[in-house]
This record gives sequence, structure tokens and C-alpha cells, in this order.
Amino acid sequence: MPDAMKSQEPRAFPLPEKVGRPPLLRAVSVAATLYFFLVSINLLGTGFRMLGAGFAEQLIATTSNPLVGLFIGILATSVVQSSSMTTSMTVGFVASGVLTIEGAIPIVMGANVGTTVTCAIVSMGHLGRKEEFRRAFAAASVHDFFNLIAVAVLFPLELATGFLSRVARWLTGLLTGGEAVSFASPVKEAVAPIVGWIVKLTEAAFGSHAAIPVVVLSLVLLFGSLYILVRHTKALAAGRAEILIDKFIGRSGLAGMAVGAGMTAVIQSSSVTTSLLVPLAGAGIVKLEKVFPVTLGANIGTTVTALLASLAGDARGLTIALVHLLFNLAGILVVYPFRPVRKVPLLLARRLADAAVRSRRNALFFVLGLFYALPALLVLIDRLI
Repeated sequence: MPDAMKSQEPRAFPLPEKVGRPPLLRAVSVAATLYFFLVSINLLGTGFRMLGAGFAEQLIATTSNPLVGLFIGILATSVVQSSSMTTSMTVGFVASGVLTIEGAIPIVMGANVGTTVTCAIVSMGHLGRKEEFRRAFAAASVHDFFNLIAVAVLFPLELATGFLSRVARWLTGLLTGGEAVSFASPVKEAVAPIVGWIVKLTEAAFGSHAAIPVVVLSLVLLFGSLYILVRHTKALAAGRAEILIDKFIGRSGLAGMAVGAGMTAVIQSSSVTTSLLVPLAGAGIVKLEKVFPVTLGANIGTTVTALLASLAGDARGLTIALVHLLFNLAGILVVYPFRPVRKVPLLLARRLADAAVRSRRNALFFVLGLFYALPALLVLIDRLI
């Protein structure tokens, strides 16, 4: 009788096919799945840029109202799926005199918010599994809420005092005359061949309409690789591998920030860094409290490449790069050191995730509303007035 009861006890993870799998085969499977996950994220950004790069460029070039500029930054980055591309275009417009530094600052702030849309899209891959989706969506949206809080505090302060532009100009005077530094992202280098191959095949088949099939294919690849990746990570959790991941991320907030900044500086994409955390959070391996500081570090890391590259360039371009860095540092100083304030993004992320689990439409409304509908509506109103 005890044996019969024991055989009916529920297991946390399905064991037969996973526990017996050789470690080398499991490692190869995880590496292959992770590679295609990274391919899907890169391909998604490529597809969106094929769809909307010209649209984003026109948006950025025609802004003058600071509030509208903030939402243009959100919309442009959501369209092209890259804050680096948005800030690069902004720097180019500043250097050519189309935008002033003061006009560019709100766009850079908005780009910080818009870049988190990739995480939100990745979390949608967990929609069919309730608890996974709750954890994954909270991990994706905690970055949103931090950036929104930072903007809510620092945007009006910058309009009133100009402290970011003042400090950035002062630092520019100290740093100009340096040498530019550039390096290739190992992730982009690794996935570039297959992404380029997919894009060429799609363009050969669909011609000028290739952008939409590229986006659709990237989403299929994203959700498929995400499903397999979560199954792998659950199996690894059964073997206590989460202890190693926990040590890698760090046992303190500062260590987590250092990991996030370092990873992002190397791979040159905050979206990739934060998106990698979503399936780990969805599988229950990484807690939201550990995800949060890594995303803050990713905010810092994403500014490093542009900052180094701009040292020998136009002083105005360096100033904008410094504004981006200072904004992210100031946001961390406003939110993270104070425990009650630090808990606010975590609380809001969990509440939103609970609402999203109750109705999947809440998640879709949040993503589409914050990143596309609301910014587009405000920009349209500004154009019509």
C-alpha cells in the first residue's frame, strides 16, 4: 500500500525522459535552444527595423515638444526594437543640427522605456501556462515600471533645471579628445549568418513585402525555442543548477547590477540580457528580486558602447551619450538605495502580472497601450494641432 501511494505522489518536474538524459546531451540541447532563442530575438529586431526604420527616423526628426519627444522615443524604439538605433539616430540629428541637445534628451529617456518591449513580447511565450506566465510577465514588466518611475521623477526635473544636460556638457569638456573604441558583439556575430540567411531567403520569396514574414517567422522561432528552453531549465532546476545561476547573478543587488552591466556591455544589447532572464524567471529558477538589479545593470551597460565610440566624435554626440548614462545612473540612485521605493516596481510588476493572469487581454492591452497606442495617439494629436 505505501508503495502504491508513493507511486502516485506528484512530482515537481517530469522525470523519466529528462533525468535519464546524459549530461553532455542535455548541455548540447540547452546550448542549441539558447542559440535559436538568441537568433529569434535578433531576427525579430531585424524584422521590425525592416518595417519601421524610415518611420522612426521621420518621427525623431520632426519633434520639438519635450513631452511629445518622450513618447516619440518610446514609439520609435518600440517600432525598431532597439534603443541603440534610436539613440544613434538622435545623435546623428543633433550633430547635423536638426535637433538640439535639449530636444534630444526626452527622446533618449523614451528610448529607455521603449527598449523593454522585447522582454514583454518574450513573456507572451508563456501565455498558455498560468504560473509560468505570472512569473515571466512580472520579470518583464519590472523593468518597465523602473523606467517609468525614473522618467516620472527625472523628466520634469530636467525640464525645470536642465541638470542632466549641464552635467553632461561639463563632462564632455573633460573627455573630448579621447580615442574612439569599438568592438563587435559576440552574440550578434554568432547569430548574424543564420539571421542574414533567413532574411535573404524571405526577401527572395516575398520581395519588398519580406518584413512581415520575417517578423512572423521570428515570433514562431521565439515561442518555439522559449517553450523548449523552459522545459530544459525546469529539468536543470531539478538537478539544483539554480544554485549556480543564483551565484552567477549575485547574492547582492550591486553584484546583480555588475553582472547586468557587464553582460550588456559585451553583447551590446540590453534587450538580449533582460530577455534571457524571462524564461529563467518563468521556470521559477530566478526570483523577481534577483531579476530587478540585473535589469538596472543592463540599463547602464547599454550606454557603454555608444559612450566609448563617441569619445573622439562630435562633442554634441558625446553629450547625448553622457546624458543617457547619467539618466540611468540617476534613476538607480532615486529608486534602488531606499527599500520602500525599491519595492514599488516589484509590487507593481506583481500586481500587473496577477491582472494579466486573470485576463490575458490585460497583458496585451498593457503592452500595446504603453508601447504603441498611447505614444502614437499623443504624437498624432501633436501633429494635428
